[in-house]
Amino acid sequence: MENNATTQAPEVQTKFCKHCGAKIPVDAVLCTACGRQVEELKSNAAQPSVVINNSNSNVNSNVNNNGAMLARQKNKWVALILCILLGYFGAHKFYEGKAGMGILYLFTVGLFGIGVFIDFIVILLKPNPYYV
Repeated sequence: MENNATTQAPEVQTKFCKHCGAKIPVDAVLCTACGRQVEELKSNAAQPSVVINNSNSNVNSNVNNNGAMLARQKNKWVALILCILLGYFGAHKFYEGKAGMGILYLFTVGLFGIGVFIDFIVILLKPNPYYV
């Protein structure tokens, strides 16, 4: 003979998600179907008080401790004329104090002309005076 006694799981109380309408457990904070928050989080602990005190006292300047400027001021128009007339020899790079690049331009004829063309555009777009 068969035993007709069946065990039934306790019935879970449900509610409907206010966003998608799916059936979710009553104590759910997030919807199991759409993932959106349906209830506020209940916390017994008090929320911490956050105090933000931003007092920026940065007085940075381009002057080192001895009073000398760190960046060297260069005239845009002088660099542009040097780039046009003697750019293939790297004169504008020597003017900016970049001797290594000047020597490279000297031996590669201004990076085969491409470097001079790019430098012409870059110098043209710089403010006057600019700092190196």
